[in-house]
Amino acid sequence: MRPKLTDVAKKAGVSKTTVSRVINNYGYISEKTRQRVYRAMKELNYQPNSLARSLHGKSTHLIGIIFPSIMNPFYAELVQRVEEKLFAAGYKIILCNSAQNKEKERDYLKMLIANQVDGIIAGAHNLGIEEYKSVGLPIVSFDRYLSETIPTVSCDNYQGGITATKELYEAGARHIYFLGNPHQSGNPTDKRLKGYCDEIDRLKLTRHTHTVSFTESASLKSFSIKELLSKSVADGIVCTDDLTALLVLQAARELGISVPNDLKVTGFDGTKLVSTYHPELSTVVQPLEDIASVLINLLLERIKNPDEKLKQMEYVLPVTFKRSASIGQIFGQ
Repeated sequence: MRPKLTDVAKKAGVSKTTVSRVINNYGYISEKTRQRVYRAMKELNYQPNSLARSLHGKSTHLIGIIFPSIMNPFYAELVQRVEEKLFAAGYKIILCNSAQNKEKERDYLKMLIANQVDGIIAGAHNLGIEEYKSVGLPIVSFDRYLSETIPTVSCDNYQGGITATKELYEAGARHIYFLGNPHQSGNPTDKRLKGYCDEIDRLKLTRHTHTVSFTESASLKSFSIKELLSKSVADGIVCTDDLTALLVLQAARELGISVPNDLKVTGFDGTKLVSTYHPELSTVVQPLEDIASVLINLLLERIKNPDEKLKQMEYVLPVTFKRSASIGQIFGQ
């Protein structure tokens, strides 16, 4: 059975009140008594109840993380960096995988509130959840607008869309397609599409958009991509993420389309995993380390000073571009 506070008190030969004071660091307790309680807790493998401590006005040192899919390399690497930095700052995380499900995200949000987390980093794709506006906890959002009172951290998605399009043009592409979700909904990632459109207009080319939803399975995406490549004159494709770009490269191989001679492809994210196993992919690189740092620094500041008005509500970090074989870059140059 899980040990209780009374078990610790009995083993240490003190009252429950004394054990509670040791755990919450409240009131005067002699060092000798404190050590007896610590020894009893260790021997019994007793873990203090974080919620009970929070009810006494103590921080739980827990942070809720809500992301859409940790199977995606980008989110997995971002979560890893966030967790490492929070742990170094004395915090632990509760990771919630929303899986594109609004009700699931809503349930997780309620669970985090019930567990008295000190703050939340939200990066899910589900919009219109009213609870975020009245949750009463410090919240920082990654790449998603939640409300006018919640700060957003993202990379420069707009410049990324411009850069990817420009790189394809300079590599010789003239029929450049945008592959992603063209239905704008107010998210920072929509700016990737706007960047593409603005650069296409500047270059006096024709806009081409092809819908591939973030939530679709890889097989459905592959089917859609093969249809596009079979029926279009595309010689350049701007993809909104690296995984979709890899599916384009795979489909091109299966259809006998030469990359980069007949088709040039760019991705978006630039994770370590994809760069290591698919160095041929040219991509817009998000500054993952910097994003994690800004998210955490901003959240901890909100926790420390919850009533202080923020100087800005949107934090946009610069992107870089990695040129490689998928647009014609020769390895080693």
